[in-house]
Amino acid sequence: MIRSVRAGAGALAMLLCATAMSAQAKEPAPEPSTPTAGKPLTPEQAAAAQEAFVKSLHPQNGDITVGPARAKLHLGDHYYFLGPDEARRVIVDAWGNPPQAADDVLGLVMPAGKTPFDKVWGAVVTWEASGHVPDKDADSEDYNSVLQSARESAAASNEERRKAGYPTLELVGWAQPPQYDHAQHSLIWARDIRFDGEKVDTLNYDVRLLGREGILSLNMIADMEHLGEVREAAKSFGAAAEFVPGARYADYNSSTDKTAEYGLAGVVAAGLGVAAAKKLGFLAIVLGFGKKLIVLLVAAGAAIMGFFRRLFGRKSVSEGDEGTI
Repeated sequence: MIRSVRAGAGALAMLLCATAMSAQAKEPAPEPSTPTAGKPLTPEQAAAAQEAFVKSLHPQNGDITVGPARAKLHLGDHYYFLGPDEARRVIVDAWGNPPQAADDVLGLVMPAGKTPFDKVWGAVVTWEASGHVPDKDADSEDYNSVLQSARESAAASNEERRKAGYPTLELVGWAQPPQYDHAQHSLIWARDIRFDGEKVDTLNYDVRLLGREGILSLNMIADMEHLGEVREAAKSFGAAAEFVPGARYADYNSSTDKTAEYGLAGVVAAGLGVAAAKKLGFLAIVLGFGKKLIVLLVAAGAAIMGFFRRLFGRKSVSEGDEGTI
């Protein structure tokens, strides 16, 4: 089982401050010896920050309403949900991502009994009011062309990643080729991504649920050693989410509703990156998915790779990585 999430000293220092602020209204806490800039956190400080942060969260299970999407997630007791504010705290304060990485995030789903500091997957929930996506060509879409274009885009941007101080990456291929469920109107795919210097490939699982007005997305990040576990969770999400009456895929009215100018291959292209979408002619995706897509997928992968590097860091405390958890 995955054991821990690792974060940089700066992220943990911010976490100590954020935790102290959220705890002030509840009860006095012992005065921590907050490390100065550049000084490593002690294991005790890291453990105290983690514990206080986790206690400040309010996990929800059962049926969760995702308001902007007019949808529900039926999580039962197997998973729990953190709302937008707490999801942002996890993504930015605990995992050390830049604030824009959490823009428009509606929540975070995690396995029951696990915390953001356990080295397990987390599913980031977002909604795009892109319009109704036609699925009439679902069985004939050329997803391999999308993959090839994304591979070329990743390779072309490696020099920029190197200059920006991020590891280069290789899109190895599908960990699961795109599969569309006609009954649930869910599209699921997964990528095997290899970062330079990492012993284990990164797994990026995408679940897209199509509705009358747009797409509900759950983006899951783990590593390839846990492919089976994440695949089962992705299947559960594909079947356990539904739109409310009036917002369902079948409620679409072609005479009044907005229709996306692309099909399922366009949805996958958007998930793989704007460069791939442009090359394949899905220009409407760039406009429809807006700021969040541009921030997360165009800017040399900085936000996403920051997440990968912190979630699956290379060194443990015993290996001399200052300020790790």
